[in-house]
Amino acid sequence: MKCPRCQHENRLGAKFCEECAAPLARACPNCGSAVSDLAKFCPECVHPLTAASVQTRFASPESYTPKHLAEKILTSKSALEGERKQVTVLFCDVVGSTSLAERLGPESMHALLNRFFELALGEVHRYEGTINQFLGDGFMALFGAPVAHEDHASRAVLAAVQRRVEQARAELAGAPGAELSVRIGLNTGPVVVGKIGDNLRMDYTAVGDTTNLAARLQQLAEPGVILVSDATRRQVGEQFRLEPLPPVLVKGKTEPVQAYRVLGLASRRSPLAARWGRPSIRFVGRERELGVLSDLLEQAERGQGQAVGIVGEPGVGKSRLLYEFIQGLAERRVTYLEGRCPSYGASIPYLPVVDIVRSNCGIVDADSPAAVADKVRFAVEEVNMDPRRAVPYLLNLLGVKDERGTVEQLAPDVIKVRTLETLQQLAVKGSQRRPIIFAVEDAHWIDRPSEEFFNSLVENLPGAAIMFVSTYRPGY
Repeated sequence: MKCPRCQHENRLGAKFCEECAAPLARACPNCGSAVSDLAKFCPECVHPLTAASVQTRFASPESYTPKHLAEKILTSKSALEGERKQVTVLFCDVVGSTSLAERLGPESMHALLNRFFELALGEVHRYEGTINQFLGDGFMALFGAPVAHEDHASRAVLAAVQRRVEQARAELAGAPGAELSVRIGLNTGPVVVGKIGDNLRMDYTAVGDTTNLAARLQQLAEPGVILVSDATRRQVGEQFRLEPLPPVLVKGKTEPVQAYRVLGLASRRSPLAARWGRPSIRFVGRERELGVLSDLLEQAERGQGQAVGIVGEPGVGKSRLLYEFIQGLAERRVTYLEGRCPSYGASIPYLPVVDIVRSNCGIVDADSPAAVADKVRFAVEEVNMDPRRAVPYLLNLLGVKDERGTVEQLAPDVIKVRTLETLQQLAVKGSQRRPIIFAVEDAHWIDRPSEEFFNSLVENLPGAAIMFVSTYRPGY
């Protein structure tokens, strides 16, 4: 199979060029196997191949690009021609697709891949990435272009670590032999936009070995493993738990490459909280603002609930002010609960609310579903709430299945109303035991359901020992 970029002659069925790692994207529409440009029949399932037959349901980007993302792409299209961009490249591949297709048969394999791609697309688009190539049983995605984001590396890793593969496996559990496993490689570096077509098709030319290394890491990954390069690790910082692997030799590289295995999300902390214990610039000139926050907290402690907004342009010191205020709470009998709204958070329902619930219940990433349920039940009973009425809705919010199936039988609108009622009751009853400070950082990126909850909470602040603090930019 000849590479369209470097013209290297690759072995039949290769997914990437053996020389430049360019994706060889022509795929059989029946079984998803990579096929030669000249092949008339698929070597795996002997399906007849024509120019039209290889256009799978995912070959038309406008058919799967969400409307809001398509609008952003089209709006920025004219400014992206030939522009050098820093992006994160993600390669994902289904492990053992040939043997899987042999066990399942063409129809079942086609259904499995379609469902997997649907779930994968949902995760990529959730973090405003774009699919650059479908590769039969895998795909290549880009974060940071054509829609630019400063945190494109974090978005890419977040899209990779979501549990959509497990969801697809659970849905297909009844199909014999449907063991679905993927491997993923990510790398961060520069690319140049070569051409953007009218149909939202994104064609990128890699500068250096950005794409090459991402593809090599995907090939090196074990089934079920996500590997990231050192460049990606430097971008994501302490946001994820990473395990360094022994340096490996990669084709095209003279020196061994350092790779990291992604173990999961780290504890969510504000950027300033992550620097506790490290030297920082002396905090000056905000004594009046600190005094105002302390006075408002005293009023909240007396049962006069307060809502406070810390407003300012990016970099003016909103988070630092909140940080210094928190440092003065060590000697006060208050509960501090914080939720953050990352730039991609507007599309993820209840993201800051989940942060607060997890913090309130003492839930960590390593907890099993049973441990999460026990901690939620203890937190509910501690404030004298009925666990039979409250726990199912909190578990549903946290993505944990309730053994009794209480929530699954209800309509979405009913679940939403009862979830908000449960959260509000938990906050008010908790404040009766000791004053609570709810802090929401970067509220200008908040999702709609979280905004509705915090609005309802603020409406019920009179008479509650609650101080609600939010930081946001002007215009929100």
